[in-house]
Amino acid sequence: MAPHPPALPVAGRPAADRHPGPGLLLVLPAAVLALVSLVVPTGQTIVRSFQDSRFLSSSHRFVGLDNYGTVLKEGDFWRALGFSIGIAIVPIIVAVLVAPALAAALDQAGTWPRRVGRVLMSLPLVVFSPVAVAVAWHMGQATGKGGIATIFGRIDTPDKAATVIPFITAAALFGAVCGLALLVFLPVLRARAEGRRITPAMLAVGAIVVLAAAATSLQAFTFSGVMGDSRKSETLTGLQYTAALRIANFGLASAIATITGLILAVLGVGATVIAIRTGLGIKLAPAPPRGAPEPGPRPDAARSVIAILAVVVVLIFTVLGLWPWLSALFSSGHGSSSGASTGKIYLNTWVPPLLNALVSVFVAFLAALGIGGLRPLGRRSELLLLPFAPWLFVGIGPLSVTGYENERSLHLLDKFTSLFSPIWVSVPALLILTLFCRRHAVRWRAQRATGAPAAPSFFATVIVPALPLAGLLVGAITLIGAQGVLWPSIVGVSAGNRTAPVELLIRVGQFFTANAQVGLTTPIVAVILMFIALAALQIFYLDRLVITTGPDEETVRIAGTAQPGWPAPIPALAGPGLPPPSGPPASYAPPPGYAPPVGYGPPSPYGPPPGYAPPQGYGPPPGYGPPPQAPASPDTTSADPSDSESGSTPDHGSEEASSPRNEEDPRPDETSADDPPRATDG
Repeated sequence: MAPHPPALPVAGRPAADRHPGPGLLLVLPAAVLALVSLVVPTGQTIVRSFQDSRFLSSSHRFVGLDNYGTVLKEGDFWRALGFSIGIAIVPIIVAVLVAPALAAALDQAGTWPRRVGRVLMSLPLVVFSPVAVAVAWHMGQATGKGGIATIFGRIDTPDKAATVIPFITAAALFGAVCGLALLVFLPVLRARAEGRRITPAMLAVGAIVVLAAAATSLQAFTFSGVMGDSRKSETLTGLQYTAALRIANFGLASAIATITGLILAVLGVGATVIAIRTGLGIKLAPAPPRGAPEPGPRPDAARSVIAILAVVVVLIFTVLGLWPWLSALFSSGHGSSSGASTGKIYLNTWVPPLLNALVSVFVAFLAALGIGGLRPLGRRSELLLLPFAPWLFVGIGPLSVTGYENERSLHLLDKFTSLFSPIWVSVPALLILTLFCRRHAVRWRAQRATGAPAAPSFFATVIVPALPLAGLLVGAITLIGAQGVLWPSIVGVSAGNRTAPVELLIRVGQFFTANAQVGLTTPIVAVILMFIALAALQIFYLDRLVITTGPDEETVRIAGTAQPGWPAPIPALAGPGLPPPSGPPASYAPPPGYAPPVGYGPPSPYGPPPGYAPPQGYGPPPGYGPPPQAPASPDTTSADPSDSESGSTPDHGSEEASSPRNEEDPRPDETSADDPPRATDG
C-alpha cells in the first residue's frame, strides 16, 4: 500500500523548535566577552573589597568584612543611597505617567500626527549633554544672575544642595526621559490595532522602565559631581569615586562598588524575569500596501489637535529645563585651555565609544540570533538570558576601580587605548534584540514549514528586520559613551587624551564661565546627522514596532505556497451528480502513484441503506403532518371521491384539515407534486 501523504502544515507551529548546536555557537562570543569584561572584573572587585588596598601600594592585606563594616556603619553610604533614590523619583513619575499619556494622545491622533510627534521628541535625545547642561545650571547658580537657574533655590549650603539638585536633574532630564519612554510605550499601544490587550504589556514595560530608572540613578555621577561639593549630595557612584581617588582607599571603594553591584544585579534579574515570564516580545508590523490605510484609529481633527498641543507643552517644559544651556550656547566663549586641537578632542570623544558600541552590539546581536532565533533550548531558550541578567543595568561605575587598576597594571593609563570602555558586550542590547528575534523566529519557522530554504528565509525574516534596531542601539551606546565623564576623567588626564566633557570641565574651571564652551560636547555636525538618522528611523521603522506579551506562537498564513511533497494545486471539480470533495484540501494534489487506503473515499449518499424496511407497525405518530408550506403531489392525491364526500380524512392529516388555511399556503391549483393530499370540506 502506498504511504500516506505528509501531514499538512499547521499555521503558527514550528517545523523545528530548536537548533542547539548553531544557537549555542552564536551565543559563545558574547559569553566569552561577558566573562572577560564583566564576570572577571566583578570577581576582582569582590576580592579587593576584602582587602586593605591603597593607591600605589603593592600590598593588599586581607581584612575580611572590615571594609563593609566601615561602609555600612557610617552614615555616608545610607545618605548617598537615599540621595540616589531621590534623584529617580521625579523622572520615574515622568516616565510612567507623563510619557504614557503623551503616547496615548499621539496613538489616537492618527499616523501623521504620531510620526510628527515622534520626530519632534527626537530633538531632546540628540542634543542632550549631561555635562554641558549641568555646567550651565551650575554657572547660573554661581554667578548670582538668577533666572531659571535659581527657580528651585540656590545651592549655597550642603543641605540645600541635597534638596535642589534632584529637582534640577529632573528638570534637565524631562525632555530626554519623555523621548525615551515614548520609544517603548508607543509600540505597546500599537498592539491595539491588532486587537490585542495592551494592559499586560503596559504593566510589564512600565515595571522595567521603573527598574531601569532606579538603576540609572544609583550610578548617576554628572549632576551631583558638577553641582554638588559635599557628601550630602553624593550618589553611590560619587561616594565610590571619593573613596578611590580622593581618599585613595581602593578596598573601601570596592566594598561600595560591590554593594552597588549587588543592588543592580537584583534589579537586572528582576527586569529579565519580568520579560521572560510575561512573554514580552518585539516585532516589526508589515508595511501596509501602497495606498492602503494604516491600521489603528482613523485620523480625527480634534484628536490631532490634542496630540500636537501635548507635544508642544512637553517641548516647552523641555526648553525651560535646558534654558541655562541654551542661553550659554549662544553666548560668547573662550578658546581651548589645552594644547590639544579640537579635532583631537573630537577624535578622543567619538571614536572609542563608536568602536565599543560596534563590538558590544555585534556580539549581542549574534547571541540574540542564537537565543531568540534558533532557540537552542526550545521554549526555554530565554533562560539563557539569566546568566547575563545581573549585568543588565551595570555601567562603568561599579567596575571603574578594577578597570583603573587593570589599566595601570597594563601601563595603558593616559593613552588613547585607555579611553575605550572596559565593557565589551552590551547586555541591554542582548535583551532587546532577543525579544525582537523571538517574535520573528515564529515567522521563519512558519516559512520553513512550507518548504522555504532555512538559511535564506532566516536572513530575510529575522536578521534583516533586526538590523535597524541594532543600528539604533549602536548609536545610543555611542552617544552615552561620548557624553560620559567618569571613565575619561579617571584614565585620560593629559591634554592629548581629554574628551570633550573633560575638556569642558577644565575650561569652566579656568575661566569660570560656561558661555559657548558648552557647545563643545554637542558639535553641530554630529547633532544634524544624528537627528536625520533618528527621524528617519522614527518614521519608517520605529513607528512599525509592536510590543506584546504572551506566547510566541501566532497564526501565520503564507499564501501561494505548497506543502513539500505535493505537486502544484489542481482545480476542484464541480457539477451535478458529483460527490462532495474529500481527502486532502483542494489546494493540494497527491503525488504521482498515490493510492488511497482501502475503504477511503467520499461518504455514502444520505438515507437508509439499500433494502432497508421499517419494522412492522412503524409509522408516524398520530396527528403528524408535513409543514403547512409543503405543496401536495398530484400522483399521491387520493383518487377515491367517496373519502371526501363522506367527510373522512387521511389518518395523518386530520388536524391540518380542521385548522384554518395559512395565508402563505399555496392554492390547491398550485400544489406541488411532492406534497401529500389535502382534505376538503364536505
